[in-house]
Amino acid sequence: MTLIESLILGVVEGITEYLPVSSTAHIILAAEAMGLKNDDFLKAFNIIIQIAPIFSVMLIYKDKLMQSLELWKKLIISFIPTGVVGLLFHEQIEALFSSNLTVTMMMITGILFLAIEYTHQEEHKHTSDLDEVSYKQAIYIGLFQVFALIPGVSRSGSTILGAMLVGLKREVAMSFSFLLAIPTMGAASSYTLLKEYKIFNSDQFLALGIGFIASFIVGYIAVKTFLKLVSMYSFKPFGYYLLLSGIAFYFVL
Repeated sequence: MTLIESLILGVVEGITEYLPVSSTAHIILAAEAMGLKNDDFLKAFNIIIQIAPIFSVMLIYKDKLMQSLELWKKLIISFIPTGVVGLLFHEQIEALFSSNLTVTMMMITGILFLAIEYTHQEEHKHTSDLDEVSYKQAIYIGLFQVFALIPGVSRSGSTILGAMLVGLKREVAMSFSFLLAIPTMGAASSYTLLKEYKIFNSDQFLALGIGFIASFIVGYIAVKTFLKLVSMYSFKPFGYYLLLSGIAFYFVL
């Protein structure tokens, strides 16, 4: 992997990690488009640079995170289903990574987004603040996140949809999804780093550093922009994007 390629993958990760469009799908397809070999280093690189956007979200939500111990408890409870399934079936999940499955799941996620957006109506009784999210809702959102272990299924997409279905308003669903990435992606990336750090040489560490910095900067901008857009619009554009981009990727790759 060249430094330019690591920069490109870092930018792709930063843009897509918190958008409901599957960052994993875009990373896999971008790497394949650049002709990169899907070896152990690339797999580890893709997971580790996901830590960077987490720091971006922690910076954006720092006041809320520092003030609410209850929120941290709900995030940890919500993370548990994914943590257990990911730990028990880690090898089987890695074996699923392929462009064909990724593209298929992108299109299915897009269809689900559109179906739910066209039928979902927010009500006054729906949860309108992060502090009002119940432990029961947190558990259900965590169960929805398990589906994101399948390549091509967006982690933010599955948790946002799940949060909306259990009664969270769009902006609250989005914020909870963003914050849920802290324990989820933090655990996955840390596990991979501890397990695979011996495979990295000095050049690969440099590539990893460049991808990490690019992912952090772009991730910060993407989250701030996403928050503004969703406050004015629905998630329908992302459903259309997933469906159309999945079709395009299918014919191109």
